Amino acid sequence: MAASSVCFHSSTNVRGLSVVDRHQIPFRHFDKQVKSRLMVFNSPFHLRFSPLITRPNGSTNSHPTLFFSRTMRIQPKCSSSDAVSSKSPNPFLKPFEFFSLDSLQGTLSRTTPFDVVKWSGVLAISIAAVKSTLNLFFNPFFWMYFSWTWLFWPWIVAFATAAYGLYCLRKHLIGEANIFEQLSIVTSLFTWLTLVPPAYFNGFLEGWPFVFFFVYHYFFFFNVSIRKRLYGDYFVRPHDPKWDVNMPNLYRLLFSVGIMVGHWLAAFEGPELHQVPGGWSNVGIWILILITLLTHYNSSLYLAKYSEKVVVPTAVVQFGPYRWVRHPIYASSMLLFATYCAALRAPGSLLFIVAVCSLYYGQKAKAEEALMVETFGEGYVEYANKVRYKFIPFVY
Repeated sequence: MAASSVCFHSSTNVRGLSVVDRHQIPFRHFDKQVKSRLMVFNSPFHLRFSPLITRPNGSTNSHPTLFFSRTMRIQPKCSSSDAVSSKSPNPFLKPFEFFSLDSLQGTLSRTTPFDVVKWSGVLAISIAAVKSTLNLFFNPFFWMYFSWTWLFWPWIVAFATAAYGLYCLRKHLIGEANIFEQLSIVTSLFTWLTLVPPAYFNGFLEGWPFVFFFVYHYFFFFNVSIRKRLYGDYFVRPHDPKWDVNMPNLYRLLFSVGIMVGHWLAAFEGPELHQVPGGWSNVGIWILILITLLTHYNSSLYLAKYSEKVVVPTAVVQFGPYRWVRHPIYASSMLLFATYCAALRAPGSLLFIVAVCSLYYGQKAKAEEALMVETFGEGYVEYANKVRYKFIPFVY
């Protein structure tokens, strides 16, 4: 049993083990397994069969006796070191462990023409993107001319702002956006109206795009500031929904696209920003900006004073800018967009934006006037006959 224990459980190498006649190891019930188990020894050994083995008590028996005449090295057949000594699989070859030509043939046989087109498109787009990126970074013109723009106005900021603005817009549509998220929606929109187009076509930003970025914020937050002035907070009060005069979604979408296209056309049509003249030549632009802001603010303030919850009118307003045009708020929006195009020296884009605004605001003003006639009757009809111009005095 001692030899069996060493052979099957020891993980060490036994050296100098000698067994003589007085240390005989009987195998007894292991007789049938002697030959197979002895194959685990590396060193030579002598096996001698003695017909008679004398035991201490005087009895005899015929069993084989194993004599070790020299130093041996015993390797256990089953030991805990086998798992450790075995080579661990190569992690780089693991993905190819089950790879075979049959599996490749089966995959190709299941491939459809649609899969071929799809993966070909993915490969083509990936190659084009890598090629474009490498050409950009190895282009000396990029490092000489565009480098500071990417440092101070990186495109990744523009795309991140747009993504966050869309996320906040989704929350706004379900009524969960807070004040900061509503501001983020407007900021992302004005970024892609006033900053991104000039940066794309000029490679850098300076001058008027920065000015109008802040002017747009101030202009479109007049209604919010009026709510703060009247109610002490920025939140819209519930009111009769019939006064939420909105055009169909298709009209609104086309108007938004038209305004965006007009701003991009202005950046494309106008000269490079460093060629736009400065100094006293821009006095007229500053005057138009002041007229736009004052018109919009006074129109919103007068309308809020004669309205409930800033939305529902209680009388026909005939004071302030309403003495010259019937819809001065829409007129100020048109003037703001036109002033942006004028500042970038893009007259063609100016005419395009004025046409888009005239079509959209004309339909919206028509719906609002029908509601005003329904509410105030002859009072609004008399006002419309007295103030004949909708948006632009002496023109339209």
